Amino acid sequence: MKRLLILGAGNAQYDAITYCKERGHQVFACSYTDTDRCIPLVDEFRIINIVDVEGVTAYAKEKEVDCVYSVGSDLAMPTAMEVSRRLALPHFISAQTAKDCNVKHRFRERLGPQFPGNVPYTLVSTLEELRGVQSFPVMMKPVDSQGQRGVFCCKSLEDLEAHFAEAMTHSRSGQLIVERFIQGPEVSLNAYMVAGEMVYLRLSDRISFDDLPGGIIKEHWVPSRFETPKVSKRLAHRAQEALRRLEILNGPAYFQIILEAGEEPFFIEITPRLDGCHMWNLLKHYDGVDLLEASLEHLLQGTAPVFPSPKEPKEPLALRFLCQPPKTLVQEATLKTSGSEYYKRCYYQTGDLVRPLNGHMEKCGYLIEALHKEAPCIQKL
Repeated sequence: MKRLLILGAGNAQYDAITYCKERGHQVFACSYTDTDRCIPLVDEFRIINIVDVEGVTAYAKEKEVDCVYSVGSDLAMPTAMEVSRRLALPHFISAQTAKDCNVKHRFRERLGPQFPGNVPYTLVSTLEELRGVQSFPVMMKPVDSQGQRGVFCCKSLEDLEAHFAEAMTHSRSGQLIVERFIQGPEVSLNAYMVAGEMVYLRLSDRISFDDLPGGIIKEHWVPSRFETPKVSKRLAHRAQEALRRLEILNGPAYFQIILEAGEEPFFIEITPRLDGCHMWNLLKHYDGVDLLEASLEHLLQGTAPVFPSPKEPKEPLALRFLCQPPKTLVQEATLKTSGSEYYKRCYYQTGDLVRPLNGHMEKCGYLIEALHKEAPCIQKL
């Protein structure tokens, strides 16, 4: 039996917590609030902010844990890595790498301005600096937010000025990044690194709400419409080089990518963790590779995973989020599905109040189901 400390106890941590509990491990968790929905699943919970390195270190030391980890949280990764370093616990990356991936301009600096796939940007802190932007359209984002908070697509200086204050409320450091707008379909890349070599990667289509700002996700599809030999080769080469530059040499990594003209990849985000959309579950159903198991066993057992050859997929699959606006009561119709899905989990029950996270359209649960052949998502463009 191992003892783990999971940072956070919200819906994103459900997968890691249940995986460890099902295998007889003891699981501790901490968060800044005692209302997280996975608290009843752990052996012990304590109110500690996951960015409080000293507090988390003391708790991990007190409980003599074998591992400190988190899933789907950019905020948690620097703390998890630093605490693991201090206590000589297994970890995949340095705390500095975790911090740099959590701050948008820092990871762009580490990739370098000449790196193919890096997006040109301007860093601003004031309205005066913002008014120096001359080329449009652009994406304006807080440099250190997550979950699409405070992200706006702006087509003019007037748009930038109109959204400046709102975007700034989501920046802990008081800085915004203004990036060149990349036109093209959104895709995700899930990867796994062992000793600096990419041993797994899978491209999937990332489907966002068209009428909401910031690329708020509603579905993931596999296989991707754009998984051609040309795109796959280019992505594999650039993704591996990007991870090496960021010093992500072991463990999982998640890329959010826009394919300009359907084939030229630009990296929007790179995170050294499992994503927050349960993609491991979709990919496990699709090709039989379990990234959650690989990550946790890599940490707990100290041996690198050996991935089986992906199974021959039987049919295209979709991961679909069950969504409602924030601060509304969950409707029964939102959570109702056909019953033919491969997997379903609801974060809420009918009548619960939806908590605001991105402030536009919130996830109330998700399901994995077949993506039928007549659906437009599998038609090659």
